[in-house]
Amino acid sequence: MNFPLLTVTAAVPAVGAILTAAVPATRRTAAKWLALLFSLATLALAVLIAVRFEPGGDRYQLTESRPWIADFGVRYELGVDGIAVVLIGLTALLIPFVIAAGWHDADPLETSSKRWRPTQGFFALILMVEAMVIISFEATDVFLFYIFFEAMLIPMYFLIGGFGDRAHSGSDENAAAQRSYAAVKFLLYNLVGGLIMLAAVIGLYVVAGNFSLQEITAARAAGTLDMATNTERLLFLGFFFAFAVKAPLWPLHTWLPNAMGESTAPVAVLITAVVDKVGTFAMLRFCLGLFPDASKWATPVILVLALISIVYGALVAVGQRDIKRLVAYASISHFGFIILGIFAMTSQGQSGATLYMVNHGLSTAALMLVAGFLISRRGSRLIADYGGVQKVAPVLAGTFLIGGLATLSLPGLAPFVSEFLVLVGTFARYPVVGIIATLGIVLAALYTLVLYQRTMTGPVKEEVRTMPDLRLREVLVVAPLIALLIGLGVYPKVLTDIVNPAVEHTMSDVKQTDPQPEVAVEAKNGEEAK
Repeated sequence: MNFPLLTVTAAVPAVGAILTAAVPATRRTAAKWLALLFSLATLALAVLIAVRFEPGGDRYQLTESRPWIADFGVRYELGVDGIAVVLIGLTALLIPFVIAAGWHDADPLETSSKRWRPTQGFFALILMVEAMVIISFEATDVFLFYIFFEAMLIPMYFLIGGFGDRAHSGSDENAAAQRSYAAVKFLLYNLVGGLIMLAAVIGLYVVAGNFSLQEITAARAAGTLDMATNTERLLFLGFFFAFAVKAPLWPLHTWLPNAMGESTAPVAVLITAVVDKVGTFAMLRFCLGLFPDASKWATPVILVLALISIVYGALVAVGQRDIKRLVAYASISHFGFIILGIFAMTSQGQSGATLYMVNHGLSTAALMLVAGFLISRRGSRLIADYGGVQKVAPVLAGTFLIGGLATLSLPGLAPFVSEFLVLVGTFARYPVVGIIATLGIVLAALYTLVLYQRTMTGPVKEEVRTMPDLRLREVLVVAPLIALLIGLGVYPKVLTDIVNPAVEHTMSDVKQTDPQPEVAVEAKNGEEAK
């Protein structure tokens, strides 16, 4: 019972990263298999966390607490609620697929400038990102969370700038410049957000005297910690700004299309399906938990920004000519739905937002990885360079279609349930906002179906006539993701049972209850009642 399961779950990929990086450059295949084995071991530990977690039990479970920097009240505190459990599971599930999909993405690359990329470094960086994301989901000490929230930027910077997409229409020098620009933009945006958050973290310590999320929320609930209104609002804004950059929320989103466009497809999945989820998760855990009154104060503005993200992201996606940038703008729209659900302040909205984090990760991974397989065959990211693919590679086209249909939240696939809950929860408290948000569904159908039509249907272009269908390794990557999209679309209860108790605690933090439906119902005595 005293086994530090949460620490071990985060430590395994970190150790795997160190050992993978130490593999000699001549043993590239060994480095790949070592990274894959450590990612599978992490997945097994994540499953063990889910098995040992009791949805109806204490709010934070499997807790660990040890002194760390005692003079400043910093402790090594870990604990998971239902929201953290499902997101740790998502992270641990996706990393093996990311590694398998990128099996050849970091093979030595010789160009006119004699550049090459160390294979073992690529997979070591992926494992290091996994370790930092997992411990971010586990941390209940604000300072501990901040360290890993910022530290994950370093391996991501090198994955974007050092291992970019090979399908580039320009020269090698131009491609390298674009990768460097995307990596630096990613780093600067997130560093600025992190520095503002650091000031807020210090301010929180001045006000509360410690960094423990559990102690601060308990003190706020008991009324023994009273923050001045303006102080709470300033601290909230410092935290929220950093999380909105990471999420990303309009207008702080502009780094994402560049980062995803210039990355390999597996790294693009790592960005939007794994790393960005830390931002929306932190809004639920820290913004609402630490600053409930300020969260309600900022809600109207945040809902407007979320609506802009939904509509703007979808509209820009419609006009994209680059497949990967289209998926990036679609993700901006989807993150708008997630943030909308969080700040709708209803149990349906927040449950839907949490499910959306999981389901968006699965659907985006499926679509982006298949798109990566497609791009690797043709050597181009441009939509106009494809046509008639379904006639020469039907399995590839079929999996691409299912990933696309999941992206537009087709009923029967997992994202539909989350999007429906977000809209229902939003409409219950903010009906006008809920109505406007449905425009994102219409636009999602437009950009997804147009993408499929232009790439997969119509006459077969000469350049794709000899295109091979999915290979066994690629099928093994995509098939489980599609199975999960279908399974969770039919039976989401396996996740809602874990998530709902955690959402109830979050609703209690902000002292909100669900609005009662204003419809006439038939009372038992035959009289009409509201």
